[in-house]
Amino acid sequence: MTRKYIDCREFPSETNCTVALSADNEDELLNAAVQHAVSVHKHDDSPELRQQLKSLFHEGTPPVEAPRA
Repeated sequence: MTRKYIDCREFPSETNCTVALSADNEDELLNAAVQHAVSVHKHDDSPELRQQLKSLFHEGTPPVEAPRA
């Protein structure tokens, strides 16, 4: 299984979030990403949010440097 990640630095936000999450298991990554989106970015946990987050997953590990916008 390939490690996957999601990186908040790819998206503009009011908080200029610098969190990147990674996991070996897609379900584990999704749960962590949802918790982060709800608690930090004040999104509502919904099937639509979960689907959107899954579509933003990348294979591998997050880069050390922030992605360029």
